[in-house]
Amino acid sequence: MTEEYLKKLSANVQYLLDRMEIQDKILLYALGQDHHQPGAENKNILEEWSQIFVNDVKFDCTDVGLKVFDLYEYAELMRGKDLTGGGLELPFKSWAHLEHQTKVEIDGDKANSISLHIHTHVTKDNKGNTFAVGYWYDQWKRTDKGWRIIERRLKQLYFDTFPLVDNPVIVGLEV
Repeated sequence: MTEEYLKKLSANVQYLLDRMEIQDKILLYALGQDHHQPGAENKNILEEWSQIFVNDVKFDCTDVGLKVFDLYEYAELMRGKDLTGGGLELPFKSWAHLEHQTKVEIDGDKANSISLHIHTHVTKDNKGNTFAVGYWYDQWKRTDKGWRIIERRLKQLYFDTFPLVDNPVIVGLEV
């Protein structure tokens, strides 16, 4: 193997490792939401999110009529004042967050990603399920603790509510 080949191989391996780390961190956003469900004793989503975001990250939620938040303001929006209850917990009794189909572009110690999100929620009144579907546009930087998001922008495609119905009988399966 030539030195040029090894250098190219090393760069390709580094790219794959960086891309995998970024994709894993995007998943941590969902786990931060989902590990701290309504009614859970521990509502500290920052346990996971501190591994994803720089302390001075900006969350641009202006596409849905909100403002640009800092990390703690955004966490309080999700879990209430001092992360002790409230926020999304008020209208919803449970949720699941899916973050996937990520496009990642890496340029040295900076990167950009676009990832589709599907966020589902069950309303507390048991009358509906909501689906928030859109994209996260993230700007990343490599830090001494790994890749971190420095800016996250939400682009909402749609937010729909569907009525709850009894689970359908699945043909061929007996209950």
